[in-house]
Order: sequence, then C-alpha cells, then structure tokens
Amino acid sequence: MSLVDLYLNELEEVVRGLSRADIEAVVEALLAAWRARRHVFILGNGGSAATASHMMNDLNKYASVPGRPRFRALALTDNMPLLTAVGNDQSYADIFVEPLQNLLQPGDTVIAISASGNSPNVVRAVEFARAQGATVIGFCGQPGGRLAHLADLRVIVPSDRIGQQEDGHLILNHVLAFVLRARLEQEPAA
Repeated sequence: MSLVDLYLNELEEVVRGLSRADIEAVVEALLAAWRARRHVFILGNGGSAATASHMMNDLNKYASVPGRPRFRALALTDNMPLLTAVGNDQSYADIFVEPLQNLLQPGDTVIAISASGNSPNVVRAVEFARAQGATVIGFCGQPGGRLAHLADLRVIVPSDRIGQQEDGHLILNHVLAFVLRARLEQEPAA
C-alpha cells in the first residue's frame, strides 16, 4: 500500500468515526446563537487558526440566506496587530482572552479548535468564556485534552495524526456551513 493510500484510507475511517450526534448538537447550538443574534467567536493556533478564519468566512457568507439575519461570527485569529501586541507585551497565553474581554457577552458562543486540546491560550480563553456565561464548543483531536473537558459541546476527531485531526476540523466546518444554510432556508423570513 502506498503512503497516499494509507493516509486517505485512514482519513476515510476518521470521517466515518465522527460522532453524528455531537455534530448535530453543535448545529443546534449555533442555530440557537443565530436565533438569539448572539456572536460566535472562533479561535485556534496554526492550522487551527486557518480553520477558524475559514469557519468565520463560511458562517458569515456561505450560511447566509437572503431575507434572514446573518451569523455574527468573528475569528479572533484575524487581528494580527492585537495578537502580536498581546503576545509581546503580556503573554502568548493571553492572545485570545484579551479580545474576548473587549467583545464577549453572556450568551455568546466560543468555538475553540485545538488538535491537542491543551494549548494554553485556547484553554485560558475557554475558561474565561465559561466564566462569562458563554457557550463553549470544542473541536479537538483524540483524546481531546483539557478542551474536551471544559467545553459544553465537543466534537473529537478520532485520529492520532495531527494532519487528520485538522482535516477533520475543516470537514466539520463544511458540514456545519452546509447544514446551517439548509436549516436557515427553512426559517421564517425576516
């Protein structure tokens, strides 16, 4: 078997192993945030930061339906001046807590993406968000780390390979955008 076949065959198994019930619960939580006109903040490091930006794009654009309110999603990964100022002047562990202190309101939603589930800046942001009354959704790799224990809802990508964990998170993004758009089309027009 080639390495290409090995990776892709494993990835097929990973996708089959995603908990559909956990994904449906995330859909319902995001619909609740949309109905209440709450903000959705998305964060992560490295490849997970790219997924956070991608998810913000897909929630705000792909999941928008004419005649319905739009999602209010913001990727905390996209403000490089603030990220680098906080990282330089305070601590890299505070890069997501700082903007949440400015923007987060009780009832908002935070989507934290972390393959390990143990990134200090992600964990610190999740702890802050929970203390402020936000709903926390965690996208983790196997076994989930601290994020899986702290999140109100979680989807754990069942793989030990970081690449496949990140693949799974991006697949989750596309599944959510697809389902949310279809669900918003069923909502009464504004």
